[in-house]
Amino acid sequence: MKFFSKNKNFFYLINLCLIFFYIFPGSLLGLVIYNDIKLQPQITPDFIISSNHFYAFMIISVIGFFTFTELKQIKFLIIYLVLLSVTLELSHLIIPQRSFEWTDLFGNLLGVIVVIFVNNLINKYGVFKK
Repeated sequence: MKFFSKNKNFFYLINLCLIFFYIFPGSLLGLVIYNDIKLQPQITPDFIISSNHFYAFMIISVIGFFTFTELKQIKFLIIYLVLLSVTLELSHLIIPQRSFEWTDLFGNLLGVIVVIFVNNLINKYGVFKK
């Protein structure tokens, strides 16, 4: 876990990759995997929210919480992640081959909220404290 707090550049690099995948017109992963820019690989089936978006924002949130440990940094991180999830999904309104979807937005937000909730539980009950 100390790897992340000492290497903040890793968090920034992951953010840049996420932003690039989000603003790319079409599916870059679909192009690589299926040779079709219009097909989006699906990790697990969607239920009420987009599972791909949930996983992406959950991973970036976990890395963010491992990277930034001070309370002031965490407050800024939470605001950043929520605004990023909304802004990136709204950007799909103007990007060709992409479309805004409520299920994607809720997947983004739920990925962030779940990590915040788990982080608060860990801090409150001291699961990893010695």
